[in-house]
Amino acid sequence: MTRSFRSWWDLFLFRDRGIVPTRRLLYIAAVLLVLVTGLAALGVSPPYLLSLNAVVFLLSLLDLTLMPAKKQIHLRRSMDEEIERGLKNEAAFSVENNSDRPMFIEVIDHFPSSFSKPFPLKGWINGRGGSDLVFSFTAGQRGDYRIPSTSYRWRSSIGLWARQGRSDQEMKVRVIPDLSGSRDFLKDAQRFLLYEGTRIRKDRVGSGEFSQIRSYVTGDDIRKINWRQTAKQQELMMNEYEPEHGKYVTILIDCGRMMGVELEDHNRLEKALEAALTVTTAALKRGDYVSLAAFSKHVHVYVPPGKGMAHMQTILKEVYHLEVEGYESNYASVFQYLQSVQNKRSLFLLFSDVTTFLYEETALHYLMRLRRSHLFLMVGIRDRAVDEAASRSPEDVTSTMVKSMAQKQLMDKKEEMRRWESRGLPMVEAPEEALASASVSYYIDIMNRGLL
Repeated sequence: MTRSFRSWWDLFLFRDRGIVPTRRLLYIAAVLLVLVTGLAALGVSPPYLLSLNAVVFLLSLLDLTLMPAKKQIHLRRSMDEEIERGLKNEAAFSVENNSDRPMFIEVIDHFPSSFSKPFPLKGWINGRGGSDLVFSFTAGQRGDYRIPSTSYRWRSSIGLWARQGRSDQEMKVRVIPDLSGSRDFLKDAQRFLLYEGTRIRKDRVGSGEFSQIRSYVTGDDIRKINWRQTAKQQELMMNEYEPEHGKYVTILIDCGRMMGVELEDHNRLEKALEAALTVTTAALKRGDYVSLAAFSKHVHVYVPPGKGMAHMQTILKEVYHLEVEGYESNYASVFQYLQSVQNKRSLFLLFSDVTTFLYEETALHYLMRLRRSHLFLMVGIRDRAVDEAASRSPEDVTSTMVKSMAQKQLMDKKEEMRRWESRGLPMVEAPEEALASASVSYYIDIMNRGLL
């Protein structure tokens, strides 16, 4: 492909500056060609044929003069520099036409391949006027992205020719994990206190920190009655307690090979990351200290303990770009590292693949040492394919064998999980869509029971 041909090809693909014919001009040219050929075959004199071509030529020249000049058009992109993966985001192009003539404009932005592309955007702009071309898009992958430029075409009301320009408004966009779970928790924390229909067990009477004195309501525990305030107010008054704050929570995110298994909505790492951020929001909201470590073959990210919702931004900046590594996870390495950096008694909340972790005997050795000073809980995602195979009704010999193998795998996993739990190392699995709510539920249950 020669250089000149490549430049023409880029021009027609909306990637360069210049003037291109529109479909309307091409249709007129095709009709004119057929008409001139037919008239010439009928013996019409050449002057008449030339006059037809001259009319079209003059019309195209008029169209070129009616188009606004490039310097009279101003285009600017309005877009958030930080967006969430998988959520619908709004953006807009502000277009100004400083000429006296109306124009029709088409805009194409050079989005990354993982972004949805609702282009071209089209609209009429009046003379001496402006308009906002609003559009929605989604980002499918986390990370840092660069949007280099924007290409646009405009034409007059005749619409035979179109001019093409480019706005070199480079922009950097950061795609962070979906924080819907965190927002839902801040909006309605009670929804996260229910999992599989079981309400979390209440605190022991008088345990935790004193919160406030309030009026008695039906169903309150009479052992919490404050008799002194009851005598003063001449009505039943209750002491209200809440779990102690200022505990230490360490979130561990596995980025190893098995976390790349695809689910219905992205992969295991994506779901684990969203659930981890939801637990982080819950812990920071209630006043606990949160640290985070991400690992595979070695520790990739470590965020020291911090308190307050501002610490959430610190964690986000460190984990938004995490990706699945093509290595087996080295659990012993991360536990050994945590022993050297985490001196305070802490809840270690590990997001990983339960099946892989169960057979890591080296991890068990280090966990038994950690268990003397810390609390451990592992949360994984249920294998929907195995669950469906185990519950499916057998129809033939093959399906019966598949069902029996799936049930055997589930039974072996439960037996191993019980063995680990008997040593004070509990593990739980939840469906991918309920991973965040289950993680928060178990975390709050541990805090309410005063286990930490």
